[in-house]
Amino acid sequence: MTDESEPWRASAASKSARVAMIVTDADQPDNPIIYANDAFLKLTGYAREEVIGRNCRFLQGSDSDRAEVAKISHALQTGEDVTAEILNYRKDGSSFWNALQINPVRNDKGVITCFIASQVDVSDTHRDEPPVADGRNDLERVVAERTRELTQALEQKTALLHEVDHRVKNNLQLISSLLLLQNRRVTDPAVKHALRGMLERVGAIATVHRRLFQSDDIERFDVSAFIRDLVADLMGTAGRNDIAFELDLERVEVPAAKAAPLALVANELLSNALRHAFPVGQAGRILIGIRRMDDTLRIEIADDGVGSGAATQSSGFGLTIVQLLCQQLKAKAETTDASPGTRVVITLPVNGAPH
Repeated sequence: MTDESEPWRASAASKSARVAMIVTDADQPDNPIIYANDAFLKLTGYAREEVIGRNCRFLQGSDSDRAEVAKISHALQTGEDVTAEILNYRKDGSSFWNALQINPVRNDKGVITCFIASQVDVSDTHRDEPPVADGRNDLERVVAERTRELTQALEQKTALLHEVDHRVKNNLQLISSLLLLQNRRVTDPAVKHALRGMLERVGAIATVHRRLFQSDDIERFDVSAFIRDLVADLMGTAGRNDIAFELDLERVEVPAAKAAPLALVANELLSNALRHAFPVGQAGRILIGIRRMDDTLRIEIADDGVGSGAATQSSGFGLTIVQLLCQQLKAKAETTDASPGTRVVITLPVNGAPH
């Protein structure tokens, strides 16, 4: 089955293309649609959830040319490119003439994994006058060339992103394994504490990487979704069932270039709150809020612990990390007494890349 994280799903070219496009999964029975761009939905009148999982023959009707249908079926079975012009039907029952171009996509072993199909509404040519052969051939050539260009670009991007994804995952896993191995061998509590902090930071970067490659838009980073993942990870490693997290998160996206430094800032502040705000045996809560105000992102992390800025002290190194990364992000960090506990507010511009 085709992976949901296929990069063509996030392709700006396919999403913004004026030509209607769908992708079908050759590995699944009956070759169902697994992707449809906005132009296809506009052309047919269907919602995306009404299209995904169905064979595209649902657009055919009683007056669809059986010879053209057979021509399309034969090309799909033999794995050949095909151009056809067929009468299709929209959701509201109205018909339109569809100039259809279908191309198979093969993997590096030559096996067909999916089909990419483009559609053009040529109803006007049928209403005005019988289609002119030369005009139809020109249209077919334009559609075929555009489809080939898109197919080639998507294949290249797919291969590149899969390779990058694979290498980054392996490298992060290797770093984590080395830190974990070293942490198990040392006996000095201060060294173990430092290594554990580095493991958490690598873990935060790995979460950023996973979030970016799972997103429909790898150029934008969902801060709230990351915070949810980070809280789950920290709760699993902290071993403190007496500390509760309260999340008040508005969906805010920032450029992907800000993802890693922003993730490290959030990880540092939350880790410090867990370690320093609540002595062993003292229960408490940590509130995390995210809001967008015009072009500014506001992140608030507040605890009801021992106060006096304990949540930002750590070993000094963590505070240095926060200060340096805030400078890089052009962000402002303010720490105040929450009575009880400590409140840290980070504000930074939503758009623009860090310098």
